[in-house]
Parts: sequence; structure tokens; C-alpha cells
Amino acid sequence: MIEKQSVNRKMITISLLIGAFFAILNETLLNIALVELMDVFNISAPTVQWMATGFMLVMGVVMPLSALIIQWFTTRQLFIGVLSIFTLGTLIAGLSVNFPMLLTGRMIQAVGTGLLIPVVMNTMLLIYEPSVRGRVMGFFGMVIMFAPALGPTLSGVIVDLFGWRYLFLLVVPFTLFAIYFGYRFLENVGEVTKPKIDWLSVGLSSFGIFLIIFSFSSIGNQQEGASFNPWFIAYIILGLVMLALFVIRQFKLDVPILDFSVFKYKNYKYGTIIFIIVVMAMMASEIVMPMYLQGPMEFSAKIAGIILLPGALLNGLMSPVMGGIFDKLGPRKMIIPGTIVLLLVMFFYSTIHPGISMWVFILVYMVLMLAISATLMPANTNGMNELPESMYPHGTAIINTMQPIAGALGVSIFVTIMTKGKERALEGIASPTTEQVHMAMTEGIHYSYYFGMALVFIALLCSLRLTRATVYQSGAGNTSMETTSMNGTNDTSS
Repeated sequence: MIEKQSVNRKMITISLLIGAFFAILNETLLNIALVELMDVFNISAPTVQWMATGFMLVMGVVMPLSALIIQWFTTRQLFIGVLSIFTLGTLIAGLSVNFPMLLTGRMIQAVGTGLLIPVVMNTMLLIYEPSVRGRVMGFFGMVIMFAPALGPTLSGVIVDLFGWRYLFLLVVPFTLFAIYFGYRFLENVGEVTKPKIDWLSVGLSSFGIFLIIFSFSSIGNQQEGASFNPWFIAYIILGLVMLALFVIRQFKLDVPILDFSVFKYKNYKYGTIIFIIVVMAMMASEIVMPMYLQGPMEFSAKIAGIILLPGALLNGLMSPVMGGIFDKLGPRKMIIPGTIVLLLVMFFYSTIHPGISMWVFILVYMVLMLAISATLMPANTNGMNELPESMYPHGTAIINTMQPIAGALGVSIFVTIMTKGKERALEGIASPTTEQVHMAMTEGIHYSYYFGMALVFIALLCSLRLTRATVYQSGAGNTSMETTSMNGTNDTSS
């Protein structure tokens, strides 16, 4: 294994972040263009929604396989390979002559994005010592948050000036540059062990995750007043059964696709729970809040986007800062206050009403995103710090697999609670007025954030169990690192 001090970490990091930025930017770049795509290809809203839902589904399916793939190829091969896959999908989408061709390109893009994110995280963990990982992972967090925040704004400008095809075609030169940059400067880190592939495990994880994300996304995207499809529950149960069988099988394999023994490490276990809860609250708020702004608060879609933009940008910009603070103070002094602030924001949203000032709404949303930047990546980084290097691919794969599942689950639950609360408030009213509909939706929002408060309270309890994940080098000149304890008996002062 290449020693951390011997690699050009700066150039490697730049290579990785350039590729990650344009891959992640693509996640939200199409949001504004969906209506135009409906007109161009003469398709319905549920059909065009597959451009977003299908992307998330494919990412969720390929991410668990990243732990296996990372051990089969060198860092340079992986980076260039997955970015090439992404570029190919981008070209196919940009040159599409019909919707099936466009959707195919989009799904190929999702394969590249889903594999690239774990590769970036795993490489950064390998080349940086734990003492500076908070700041470094904070820069990655900035990319994760900043790129999607810019997506809708860039999308509107590009579509207005050039047309929808250039949402794809303008990305190609940048990804080709990232491929060249990676080929020129990226060095290989980690070890290529080429473990045996258990195809039954691949099938169980792929179909299980597909069914769960598909079902939760479909529930969250159901139109208001539409009858509930009981098959969604059946799909979720089947997906959970397949994932349970997948987990059981991993403990029986000599070389598992995903090593779930990472959850024996206390900081990883509690950090993952916090990560999942914060992602659920964040993704749900990013869907529910625009609905409320355009509903009871009667703002246009453009104004609603502008209201939410400062919070999204603040989240991205503060991620490196929060990472640096994490390196100095440890997890407890950041994540405990962060979850407390997050809990207060959930309480505020549970009392929200249409008469609230726009500026108060902007400020509270900025506080929400600030609290998320203080909890999300620090909890993830502290958990990863506790793992031995051999478990990094498995730790990053599990975290990245849980992200789209948690997002779909959060949106589905929040939107369903809001919708049911609204329907309950309007029960018995034959022809509700606009004001009554707005008040009913407000009541539904309150119910959804009562659930949000309960979720964040669990995250707060988990944050109280965190300790600073200290590591040590097992020998002189050896960069293989082990945790001091699997049971959290290390220093709790931070």
C-alpha cells in the first residue's frame, strides 16, 4: 500500500472533487427542465418523473456493489472508468431522439455517479490521517451540498439560453477534463485483492434496494387524492425480506460483499443512525418546504427557490469550516449542539403558519442547513475514523447505500403524514375555500414535523453516546490503522 506521505494528496483530491462535482451536479440539473421534456417528448408527469426516480433507484442499486468493485480495480482505473461511464450516459442523453433513449442515458449516468461517490470517499480516507479528515471530508460535503443547490439555477439559465440538450452537452467537456486530469495526476492507493463475487448476494441486494426505493418514492410522489396502492406495502415487505436474507448471507461468506461487522464499532453505529435521520429530515424538508411556500404562503416556484437558496449555499460553504472545527473539538461538541438546534427547528416548523415573514422563513431555513452541516459529515467522518482501513470500502458503501433509501423514506413519510393531516382537516367540507385548504395543509405540515421532532430526538440520544474515534498506527512506517476500541472505551472528553 502506498504511504500517505508519499502521494500527491492535493492533486488526487482536486481530481476527485472535480469529477464528483459534475456527477453530483447532474442529480438536480434536470429538475427545472422536466416540464419542457414533457412537451418535447409528449409524455405525462409520472413518466417524466422517472428521470429523477430512476436515477435514484440505479444509484441505490449500484452503491452496495462499490465495496466489491473498489477491491477489484486500482484507484485510477475506477475513477477514469466510472467517469467514462458517466460521460457516455451524458452524451447519449444529450443526443437523444426519443424519451427511451434519454432515459437510458440518464440511467447510465446514475451508474457512474453511484460508483464515483464511494470511490471518492474511500480514497480520501486512505490518503488522509484522521486528524485532518474532518476538514477534507468537509470539502467533499461542500461538493455534495453545493452542486445540487446550483443545479436548478444553472438548469433554468441553460434551458432558457440554449435548450434542454445542453444540460448534458455542456457537461461533457468538464467530465473529459476531469478524466484527463485524473489520468495525469491521480495515483493508485489501496490494495487490489479481487475477492470472489457472490452473485446471489448481488441479486438479493439489488432487487431488495430497488423494491424499497421504488415503493417509498412512488408513495411520496402520489398525487393528492389518489387511492393508495396496497402493492407498495407488499413491495416494501418483499424488499425488506430480500435485504434481510442478503445481510444473513454476508455473515456466512468468507469474503462478504458488504461486511456488516462495521456496526460492532460504536461510533460507526451511532454515527450511521444520526446520518440516516439527518438525511431523512433534510430531504423531506427540501420537498415539503417548497410545497408549503407555493401553497399556503402563495409564492411562485421561482421565488420559493430563491428563498431556499441561501440555506442550501450556506450548508455547502460551511461544510469545510465545520470539518475543521470537528478536527479540533471532536464530535460531541459539534454534533450534540447541532442536533439540539435541529430539534428546535423541527419544533418551529411544527408551529409554522402562512402569516410568517419571508425573512424569518429564510433565516430559519439557513439555521436548519447550518445544523445539518454541523452533524451530517462529522457524524459520518467520526464513524469512519474508528474503522480499520480494510473496512473503509464496506463502511463507505453502507453509508452511501443508506442515503437514497433514507431520502426516499423521509420524503415518503413526511409527505404522507402531511397529506393525511390535510385530508383529515378537510373531512366533511364539501367545497373548501382556498383559505381552508391552506389551513388544512398547515395542519398537515405540523403533524409531519411532530414526527420530525421524534426522529431528531433519537439522533440527539445517539449523539450523547458518541466519543472521539481515536486511532493509532500499528507499527513504525506502517499506515494501517486500528481503532482503540470496538466498544467505545476511548477518550470521551471530546
